[in-house]
Amino acid sequence: MKPIRLIPVVALAAGFTFASQAALAYSAGDAFVRGGVAQSDVRSDNGQAGGVDFDLGTARGFTFGAGYLFTDNIGIELNSSEKFEHDVALGGADLGTIDRMPVNLLVNYYPLGGFDSRVQPYVGAGLNYTRFSGEPEGIDARRSYGAVGQVGIDLAITDNFMLNGFANYADVDARLSSEGEAIGTVKVDPMTIGGGVTFRF
Repeated sequence: MKPIRLIPVVALAAGFTFASQAALAYSAGDAFVRGGVAQSDVRSDNGQAGGVDFDLGTARGFTFGAGYLFTDNIGIELNSSEKFEHDVALGGADLGTIDRMPVNLLVNYYPLGGFDSRVQPYVGAGLNYTRFSGEPEGIDARRSYGAVGQVGIDLAITDNFMLNGFANYADVDARLSSEGEAIGTVKVDPMTIGGGVTFRF
């Protein structure tokens, strides 16, 4: 009789374990917020201004974002960062700095959404808007619109808390002008790699 009495207990424990694992997976209706730190590397050839090479340096900053899943596998994400401050050189001479603030709107695909896995990778694609400010004196950089793609991974620690890592690439070009006259185009095309935490609710 004892083995028979144990069957409901074992079944209940197995069901609880499955439910706990399934709760770690992304599923339809989940919302999340993210935050972290990233390094943004720009392309090596940034173009010219007034016929002279225009160079941008690497920058670091805090990142943040929020998202929502419409199905177990498909969701939307809006993310941004504090202003990335890039060093600027013109013809090899230090010119100061320029601030770049990206805003990305992406559709993400979660291949393991709905599965009982603590590891939840994702890929996304969408649109990037970049605003420039704090330009060196005498130079104006126009805002940029372009495509952006990303890959990332969340590692579930609890039902609501995850560790996050990501990389994204954006097509960013900005027309430069001085006293209203066009002087060139800066090609930024940043590759941004970062990590942080995700809170899901």
